[in-house]
Amino acid sequence: MKIVISASEAMEKGVWIELLKLFGRDKDEDFLPNEEFILTEEQAVQLKLITK
Repeated sequence: MKIVISASEAMEKGVWIELLKLFGRDKDEDFLPNEEFILTEEQAVQLKLITK
């Protein structure tokens, strides 16, 4: 299963910094609020977005 989350959703859910680390991105980069990230099920569980 793949989970899609936007930058703004990640910020709202409080997982933005952890998401950036998963993707090797820098917090000082510019991101659009609707920029999307595709997570694996395991990554979504790790970020506590879903439970298994």
